[in-house]
Amino acid sequence: MRAAHLDISGQTVFRKGGAQIRKQCQRPRSRPSSGRQSHGRPSRSSKTVVYEDKQELDTVLSRIANLPPLVSAAEIDRLRAQLKDPSEDKLKVLLQMSLVLIWGMRLPIVRIARMAGQYAKPRSSPFETVDGEKIMSYRGDNVNSIDPKDRKPDPQRLLSAYFHSASTVNYVRLLLSGGFADIHHPKAWDLGYVRREDIRRDYQMIVNKLTDALGFMKVIGADGSRLSALNTVDMYTSHEALLLDYEQALNPAPVSDWYNLSAHFIWIGDRTRQLDGAHIEYFRGVKNPVGVKVGPTMDAAELVRVLDILDPLLEPGRVTLITRYGADKIDKFLPDHIKAVQATQHRPVWCCDPCHGNTTTAPSGHKTRSFDAIVSEITSNIAIHRELGSRLSGIHLELTGEHVTECTGGSQELDAKDLPVNYQTFCDPRLNYEQSLDIAFLVAKYFEKERATNGKN
Repeated sequence: MRAAHLDISGQTVFRKGGAQIRKQCQRPRSRPSSGRQSHGRPSRSSKTVVYEDKQELDTVLSRIANLPPLVSAAEIDRLRAQLKDPSEDKLKVLLQMSLVLIWGMRLPIVRIARMAGQYAKPRSSPFETVDGEKIMSYRGDNVNSIDPKDRKPDPQRLLSAYFHSASTVNYVRLLLSGGFADIHHPKAWDLGYVRREDIRRDYQMIVNKLTDALGFMKVIGADGSRLSALNTVDMYTSHEALLLDYEQALNPAPVSDWYNLSAHFIWIGDRTRQLDGAHIEYFRGVKNPVGVKVGPTMDAAELVRVLDILDPLLEPGRVTLITRYGADKIDKFLPDHIKAVQATQHRPVWCCDPCHGNTTTAPSGHKTRSFDAIVSEITSNIAIHRELGSRLSGIHLELTGEHVTECTGGSQELDAKDLPVNYQTFCDPRLNYEQSLDIAFLVAKYFEKERATNGKN
């Protein structure tokens, strides 16, 4: 049985489930530690935010700890089971992408949205120079402001982050319960943005096939009146769990296991995955499925050690490895990482992040990403996994449902001079609505061609 998974960052998972699980003593999970509380192992974090008013921080964290959780343990368990077999505009593009991928891959989709909590940003340095003045780096809206005059970390922003997350989660649930995900609803499949006629024709063919299939299902009675799955979808939330004080505040005392109830799925960034660090220590204690960013700086032995710590019970789908190399580096690093994991009994979900390793700076000074480089890393990833008898299980895209101009390329044929037209991000450049659909169509076409080659429907 194969499954698939899509993330608003947006991650697409299609993996073969099942793994041999060896017998071993099951140690009880201890309370996840933020680094303040240790389990007898060294615990450090170079990315810790320092607040001037410790009393105010404790007051805010105490209040957050007494607020309702953002997600439920039951929802997290449902995601865990699916990984074993694997805003409105954002929600719209995510649903459209998943529908295209279902058609192209003939695999069910698990949708994980990078929303309702992605407010903290890792930085390589705690300081930066602006107009000749050394100031604190912008660490995300739940820490400080993008305004250079307001860079002091403010604990009240953690409380604001909680309420923004709650409103986002509630709005998404309202949309989904109100039929927003009903695949019979018109989702404005306007392909007028595609400049090249041949590409637009290919995309339109996929849309027409989808429409015909849905029409046929309605005629034979296999529509939403009988199959509720056509009217709604599971939607899970995720973010990088960077600020551990905030994350631990949303770990209520458990009946049996510790769940992080700030999101269904959380991950460790490439800069905070030190073996003796606070983030690894925290993540090993939570029941949530967790992700780990894997880049060129991680050697194969370290990767195996991370899996040993986070997945001691060898649970399929417990850990998602989110690889981020860059289109020009993937051939050098991914094969060794795959071989190292194959030599163990761990069965992680392999996921490709083709965005973060392909970030460049345009002549105008704007951070940007090349659509062609992103596609290149995806296709190389698929090919390398296939060659080694493995399988790519996800695509993690940083995207928005808005019509921004932050990445170059795609069927709109944006180039560097177009970036200032609608460049909105304060941090990393995102694929826009059209470029996101481009990715879905290209991946769907890839697997449709593969099925045709193998003689499968």
